[in-house]
Amino acid sequence: MNSIHRHLASCAAEAARVTRGLTPEQLAGPSVCADWTVRELANHLVLYSAHGLEHRALRTELPAETIARDFTADADWSEQYTAQLDRALAAWGKPEAWEGEVDMGGSPVPAAEMAAMLLLELALHGWDLARSTGREFEVPEETGEYVREVVERYAEMYRQYDGFGEPAGEVAADATAFTRAVALSGRRP
Repeated sequence: MNSIHRHLASCAAEAARVTRGLTPEQLAGPSVCADWTVRELANHLVLYSAHGLEHRALRTELPAETIARDFTADADWSEQYTAQLDRALAAWGKPEAWEGEVDMGGSPVPAAEMAAMLLLELALHGWDLARSTGREFEVPEETGEYVREVVERYAEMYRQYDGFGEPAGEVAADATAFTRAVALSGRRP
């Protein structure tokens, strides 16, 4: 297994943990993402960090019914999310998933770079969901360092599309690499 897959697995485990036990009241509340409720954020996380992750590995399109689905309407949505993450990780566990390029809306991207960008979906929106519901999102320092590197690499591009805000400013000298990544993406750790 390559290191990106290891980092995907770490972030997937943490994102799955964060979704467990969320209540309908929490889902109805506001999130740290402007104009999104926690439900909308959770649905975005499930769609892109699990379904999108698998479909990119397989080089298939997300079905329209999957894109339109309210995943959180099912009582066992977090268990379904965990199972879908497992399928996505299994798809990226195959050597052929890392070969060639993946279409990103008409632009081909090397498979490893697509996986790195999808890692940001897991890590940063997982953090958003955790922060929105009074939880923590913690990853091993090695994973946090990789996330920070990917945020640095793509920060300007993401800012062009309003995916990131301006860096959040100074962080504590002893802050983790993941906290630095969060701040660099425009989030307030």
